This record gives sequence, structure tokens and C-alpha cells, in this order.
Amino acid sequence: MPRMTGGEAVVESLKREGVEYLFSIPGVQIMAVFDALYGEKDLRLITVRHEQSTIYMADGYSRVKGRPGVGLVVPGPGVQNTLAAMGTAYACSSPVLLLAGQVESMDLGKDGGVLHEVNDQLDMVRPVTKWCRRVMRGEEIPGAIHEAMGQMNTGRPRPTEVEIPWDTLRNSAEVEFFSREAIPPAEPDPESIRRAVELLVKAQKPLIWAGGGAILSDGSAELRDLAEALGAPVVTTPEGKGAISEDHLLSLGGGYYGFGAIRWAMPQADVVLAVGTRFTWQQQRPGTALKPPQKLIHLDADPSVIGKNYPAEVAIVADAQAGLRALVEAVRKEKVAKERWLTSELDQFRQNHQNWLQEKAPLQYDIIKTLRKELADDAILVAGVTNIGYWANLAYTVRRPRTYITSSYFATLGYSFPTALGVKLAAPDRPVVCVVGDGGFLYACGELATAVKYGINLITIVFNDQAFGSTKSDQLVNFRGRIVGTEINNPDFAKLAELFGAKGLKAKPEQLGKALDEALEAQRPVVIEVPLPTLIAPFQIPP
Repeated sequence: MPRMTGGEAVVESLKREGVEYLFSIPGVQIMAVFDALYGEKDLRLITVRHEQSTIYMADGYSRVKGRPGVGLVVPGPGVQNTLAAMGTAYACSSPVLLLAGQVESMDLGKDGGVLHEVNDQLDMVRPVTKWCRRVMRGEEIPGAIHEAMGQMNTGRPRPTEVEIPWDTLRNSAEVEFFSREAIPPAEPDPESIRRAVELLVKAQKPLIWAGGGAILSDGSAELRDLAEALGAPVVTTPEGKGAISEDHLLSLGGGYYGFGAIRWAMPQADVVLAVGTRFTWQQQRPGTALKPPQKLIHLDADPSVIGKNYPAEVAIVADAQAGLRALVEAVRKEKVAKERWLTSELDQFRQNHQNWLQEKAPLQYDIIKTLRKELADDAILVAGVTNIGYWANLAYTVRRPRTYITSSYFATLGYSFPTALGVKLAAPDRPVVCVVGDGGFLYACGELATAVKYGINLITIVFNDQAFGSTKSDQLVNFRGRIVGTEINNPDFAKLAELFGAKGLKAKPEQLGKALDEALEAQRPVVIEVPLPTLIAPFQIPP
């Protein structure tokens, strides 16, 4: 067995697991890993400006690439700074590995006030990880990293964490490495498939609700095939947008906070197949909530979410792609009634929704249509926690999987810009556009330096209303217009971008198309500042 430092074992383990990028900020307890990266060509280090960005960028990379992203930080404040990003990855079921330093072995558990000490650090990460472990000996490093990767690729993908004391990373040990394994997806129980097919074939109005799990499992083709075999319309959660092309005749687009074309379809459905979604409270809002006697068939890799928010008539615990494939094969052997949903009524539902968008959010709808017109089908939109991002869940047409990124129910302000940088690294030859508000952009605007340094040519559109817009709108709608603490002062974002070495543009909403054309031609990071008034969000409109 080779003998090497713990830092060298970390680097070699990551390479063997197929990791391309390591996102990090240097710090004394992890410098042995940095030293091991000296001259390294197969594992690329991206040094960022805030620990939070290490995991956001890893998350964005993993969601587009379909492979784990990895962040490396110092213990204590470094780990604490990652927690919002870890929570986002946890909410979005993203395979992200946090590698964390630790204080020296002799200081663990003593609460002696040594540098960056938190007692006990594992307690901080447990709520936002699927699995975590502290490694005390160098020879345990490859096995721990291999196990972390296996946990992320088994069942429901979620973040994992491995932490290693300072001295363990510096010291040498004999280590044994592991080969990357192809982990077969969980197959469904045949009896649950039989019962589900019986319900779906007998249903008068079957409907499919697809979440992010359908995309994470690469089950889009199977989802489309099942919808066509059943003649069943498909609606998606924001995380599931793109699981079926929203131009498909059976697509009803996204459902969000009780809105979407599904509002007109859900009351008519008698059997609902949920795929890779936990039915968060957003889906339980009036207008889109399931109600008795509607029957639910719930397909998910995570048995803990099945039937949690609505009782499941049939539970299918399986990888979404495997479960959908089994359903397609079984349905095709049955005689399925034709036109249980008429094309004309689905068209009417979609038209009703477009009319509603034009009535409730005409400016937002026009902006989002401009984005869709200017961007190719394979372009990726990262929708931030901002008004245009909220409305994009309902109005932006997504045609391919892994081309629409949100922070799911965690709704993390400040996530979209650094996440989009990771997205662009995963898809360097495709347009990537980040939609962010003025409040959210300033969380991580220092990463403009990262974008320029590494040539990450992301387009960022900052919609500027000089406020934390959704909370100001909340005050206008629900607190009698009593504005306090929600209005902010901002820099000139276009000039700020130029100071970092990026390209800065300004555009009124009606000029956004022209500005996007210019940004798409630029061979550098671009920030487009667009002024807007404070606008109402979908969730502030009564359903």
C-alpha cells in the first residue's frame, strides 16, 4: 500500500471517485490538501471568496453534471458559513460532499478555545446531511470518502460530510484506495407496480405530478412515455421543470403556490401519480391540493416521504427512472381508454393560465418571455429568490431536463449567483443565465472576482428595485403599506461589474432582449442591471 500524507490521500481519493473540481478557501487546518494539489492537473482547484460559495458552486455543478460536487473548508466558521448552502443542497436532493478540517486530534472535545474550534462540529451538519463522519486516522480517509460518495449515489441523493483533524491531514499513513462503483438503482416491487397500473388504467382522469426526482434519476424519457401511454397530463414542481418538455401536448407546465394550469386540471383528476416529489406545503395550497376521494400513487426513492402529506393508495419505493420504466412496460400491456383528457380542454387550461399571468403579472410575464425567446433550448436558467425568479416557476418554458435550477422550498436568498457559477463550470459551452435580485446579489457579489479569475463566463441579470422586494411587497399587501427595514441602497451594479473586470450593462425591461444579445456575444462574465418597481409575488396573491 502506498504511504502518503492525509492531504495527498484526500486528493487521490477524489480523483479516483471522478471528481473534476474542488471548491475551497485556504485556511491553516486544510493546507495539507492545498499542498497535495500543487502541480495537480486532473483535479482542478477553484478558490472562492466565501465558504458559502464552495457548496453553492458544488451544488450547481452537480445538478447539471449529474455527478457529485465537492467543497473544502476550515472547521468552525468555515463549516458554519457553508450551512445555508448545505441546507439548499439538502432541500434539492443534490449530491454534494463537504470536506471539513478539524482541530488537532489532541484538542477534540476539550472546548479549550483553540483556533476555529466548535464543540461538537458534527452536530451542526447532521440536520443538513444524509451521512457524516469524522476521520481520525490517515488510512481511513479513502474509505470515508468512498462511503460518502456511495451514500450520495444510493437512494435519494443528498449532501454528505467528512471531517478530518489538522494533524491527520499533515501526517503520513499507509492507505488503500477504492475503485468507483456503479450502484444499481432501486427497482420497484412488482406487486406495487401491478396495483398502480390497475388504478391508472381504470382511472377516468389520471394526472402525473413530477418533481425533481424525475430529473435526478434521468427519468425524463420514461416519464414522457408513460404520459403518452396513459394519455395523462403532466405537471411539475419548480424542481421538476424540464422533466417533460413544456411544449409537449400533455404538459401543463409548473405548479407553484396553488397556481399554474394544474388549477383547472386537479379538481377533475381522480388518480394522481406523484413521481420524485414529497408534496411540500406549496403543493398543498388551495387550487392544487389533493382532496379525498382522489387517490394517490406515490413513487419515490425515499420511503419516508411517501404518504407523508397525503395518504398513498399505492406506495412505490424505487428510483424514479426504474419505477417509471416498470410502469410503462406494464401499461403498454393493457388496454387504455383513449382521450380521457381532451386536447381541447388541456389547451384551455394552458390558455387560462396564460390569461391569468397576463392579468396578474404583465411586466414579469413579458420579461420572462423575452428570456425564453433569447435563450436556446439547452441554455440553463438559474432562478433566484427574486420576483422574476418566482414568476419564472410559472411562466418560463423549460424544454430539457437540467436546464432550470431553483433552491426549492429552502428559498435561499443569495444562492443563485454562486450556484450559477458552478452550473457554468459544468456546462462551459452552453449559455447560463442567473436571475437575481439586488438584495440577493450582494450576498455573494465578491464571486465576480472568482468568475473573472477562472473565466467563468456567466450572464447575471440583477433586477434592482432598491429593496428586499418580496418582503416590501408583503408590507404593502399585508401590513397596510407600513414600510420599515425593507428598502435598501445599492451600488451601480454595471460599474461594480466593470471594477471586477467583468462586463457591465444597464437595460430597461423593454431593452433586455438587446442587452442579452450583447451579453451572449461577450467572451467574459457579464452583469446586466435592470431597474424594476417593487412587484407582487405569486404567493402574495390569494389562490
